[in-house]
Amino acid sequence: MLALVGCTSTQPQQPTATAPATSAATEVKQELDNPLLTEWTGPFGGVPAFDKMKLADIKPAMEKGMALHLADIDAIVNNSAAPTFENTIVPYEKAGEALGRAFIYYGIWGSNMSTPEYRKIQAELAPKISDFRSQISQNPRLFQRIKAVYDNAQKSPLPADQQRTVQLIYEEFAMEGAGLSPEAKQRYAAINKELSSLYTAYGNNVLADEEKYVTYITKDQLGGLPESFVKAAAKAAADNGKPDMYAITNTRSSMDQFLTYSDNRALREKVWNTYYSRADNGDANDNNQNITRILALRDERVKLLGYDTYAEWRLQNRMAKNPQNAMNLMEAVWPAALARVKEEVKDMQTVANASGAKITIAPWDYRYYAEKVRKKKYDLNSDEVKQYLELGNLTQAIFYTAGELFNFAFKPVPAGSVSVFHEDVKVWEVTDKTTGEHIGLWYLDPFARPGKRSGAWASQYRSFSTFDGKKTVLASNNSNFVKPAPGDPVLVSWDDATTFFHEFGHALHFLASNVKYPTLNSGVRDYTEFQSQLLERWLSTDKVINQFLKHHQTGKVMPADLVAKIKKAATFNQGFETTEFLASALMDMKYHTLPDPTGLDPDKFERETLAALKMPKEIVMRHRSPHFTHVFSGEGYATGYYGYLWADVLTSDAAEAFEEAPGGFYDKEVAAKLVKYLFAPRNSMDPAEAYRLFRGRDAKIDALMRDRGFPVPGQKTSAPKTSKK
Repeated sequence: MLALVGCTSTQPQQPTATAPATSAATEVKQELDNPLLTEWTGPFGGVPAFDKMKLADIKPAMEKGMALHLADIDAIVNNSAAPTFENTIVPYEKAGEALGRAFIYYGIWGSNMSTPEYRKIQAELAPKISDFRSQISQNPRLFQRIKAVYDNAQKSPLPADQQRTVQLIYEEFAMEGAGLSPEAKQRYAAINKELSSLYTAYGNNVLADEEKYVTYITKDQLGGLPESFVKAAAKAAADNGKPDMYAITNTRSSMDQFLTYSDNRALREKVWNTYYSRADNGDANDNNQNITRILALRDERVKLLGYDTYAEWRLQNRMAKNPQNAMNLMEAVWPAALARVKEEVKDMQTVANASGAKITIAPWDYRYYAEKVRKKKYDLNSDEVKQYLELGNLTQAIFYTAGELFNFAFKPVPAGSVSVFHEDVKVWEVTDKTTGEHIGLWYLDPFARPGKRSGAWASQYRSFSTFDGKKTVLASNNSNFVKPAPGDPVLVSWDDATTFFHEFGHALHFLASNVKYPTLNSGVRDYTEFQSQLLERWLSTDKVINQFLKHHQTGKVMPADLVAKIKKAATFNQGFETTEFLASALMDMKYHTLPDPTGLDPDKFERETLAALKMPKEIVMRHRSPHFTHVFSGEGYATGYYGYLWADVLTSDAAEAFEEAPGGFYDKEVAAKLVKYLFAPRNSMDPAEAYRLFRGRDAKIDALMRDRGFPVPGQKTSAPKTSKK
């Protein structure tokens, strides 16, 4: 299985069972000559044959892989022996290895190197994959066997990891309609099939607009832009056949920098509009009708299961448990965020007025004037900070952090020993620092390029398990840093450096896994962002700063006064950051708690809902509905976008556990508990219980409010804490 954590991007959902197939006969084995199905060979327990990837192989590989997986399921249901964990759950966990391998390549094409040719194949395969999933999730004989094992386990509990595995598998089948009548199952499967095509179309529409709408500017329009950005923009334009111009690509990393630094207000407005109107241009790539249909189908599907709303169905096995608990958290933070926005806009308007600009702050001004306020209030220049944030040094910083907390060591693999799907991808071997034991491989795909989805994410090509021989981890991080001109360093913003640590936290969650069964590597959506958000805190620790945040030219460590400014400004612009995120999270929940979304006009609903929430006119949702891929290009984050905030409550609370410890963020005792209870178990225990074992109590919202510089309910406002150790 290609397990992906989609922080700002999504990939096709994969089947859950990924271990070796058990029923492939000799003649079937010959079918595995397709390189995308063939068992992985080479070092490190076998690695994907990325050097053998050919688009012509993907469709036959997926179709044959699905057939083999279904044959494995047939072998389970045709077993005449009474259902047991060993003869039902174990072979279910083993089923579909060949398909799992094919899905790795399928996912790589979808997210890292998409092409128009691939998208045609993807559109053909999407409904077939949906049918395949339905044949498993709605197989009555399979569900009967799983239910029998589950029922027996309720009377005579199995060992803890087996009990949890059975519970998760049974609950997933029940949630996917395995207990419905034949007629309802047929409709359920048809809905899923249509949704699969809609999700594919939605995601590809966004990608198409990111590729299509590039803003080209001339030399006289570069005012205010940092030299590194100008060079990268020149390279991007040259790569697109416009050597005398500069390209502002329609991705967040490019847009964000341009809006922060460009002195040209008219161009800022154009770039802002281009970015925030992705898939909302009334053309062939417009997603509004897709949203309407997706919401209607989701609603119809959950009503077949007896639920009133999609959110009610979706959240039943999340930490929040129900939509109201998620809303309660968001509504507790929202007023403080709005109040902070008013303060931020007032400060920005003052600066604009003082400069003689006869304007009223608009959304395309927010980043630009926020940067000027930052300089005025804290004497902090974001471009100055970037000079100390070079990607190679940041990579060593995350390795150091992993070594201190997890006892991991990272070493580049020998050239040519591990194949990659693009020349930009680099690979490291991960080992135990003390014993030298092989843990896994870590792949890094750092740069933006045509055909690659925007944002940053983590995925794993192989997850850890021991039930059928030890399987080590193949983890990947994927970013969209702007590729510099040849010979220039890769300099990133503080926010991008934070995201780099965040995504690496997901990779560490994969690498630290210590579970027996593949199903236990699954995640709980409003918990899976916690571990990665927590790792962000190590970027601002003294040990990381003093060793790795060095000026790319002089090699000098970031000076103490600059560090002090960064920490002093830690809560700066939190009104903007919190509000743009929460607006998207609230919109996600509002969409999915509608009693009947049939015929909904997304554009009107978005405007009216934001108005009712008193959304500031100076800010837009981080992800507007037509390009909210987290929610509408699949179901991973549907009614789950609030999960980032839910996880951040845990993050802030857990960070205070380190701050209170004698060794600070490098305290060995707290780090050991972090690994033991929060990383290694994956989904082998209930997340709430895992957190209590780490912290000794449930998390409180207080630390989150302190971290953001917001008032803590019932307490006097105190200064935000920073990472001092």
